[in-house]
Formats: sequence, structure tokens, C-alpha cells
Amino acid sequence: MGATNKLVGKIYAGVIGAVTTIVAQKLVTLAWKTVTGKEPPSPTNPETSTSAAVTWVVASGIGVGVAQLFAQRFAARHWTNETGLEAPDGKVKIKI
Repeated sequence: MGATNKLVGKIYAGVIGAVTTIVAQKLVTLAWKTVTGKEPPSPTNPETSTSAAVTWVVASGIGVGVAQLFAQRFAARHWTNETGLEAPDGKVKIKI
């Protein structure tokens, strides 16, 4: 795969990843509001209990992480199907 195709592939995956992260965060926030009936706590607010802050951070991290996994797999599969090229692996190779 040429350098240009790798760059375009990484940009493609990055855009899908960014959009997925935004949507996932909105969905996790909506789920939190639906389950608790409250806005998500601010982990940096000193008045937020540690347990509430940790619960929010864990729920948010898992939600966004799972969404990222599916987005990366979708992007790689779609890239390969559309271009016939192997999807960029996301690893950075540094030559010294």
C-alpha cells in the first residue's frame, strides 16, 4: 500500500472514530439520564461523590471504548471492500 493510500485510510478511520466518539458520548449521557434521572456527575466537582464520579467514568469509558472498537472494525472492513486494499493497521513505524 502506498503512502498516500495509508494516509487516506488513516484519515478515513480517524473521521469515523471521531464521529463515533461524539455519538457514543451522547448515547452514554442519554442512558445515564434515563437510568438515574439526573445529569451525569462532573468528576472534577469536589461535591460529586467519589463513587458517582468513578461510576460515570467507568460507564463512559466502556461505552466509548466499545463504540471505538466497532467503528475501527467497520472502517477497516469498509475500506477493504471499497478499495480492495488492506486497511492501515494504525501502527506507526519509525525508521532511525
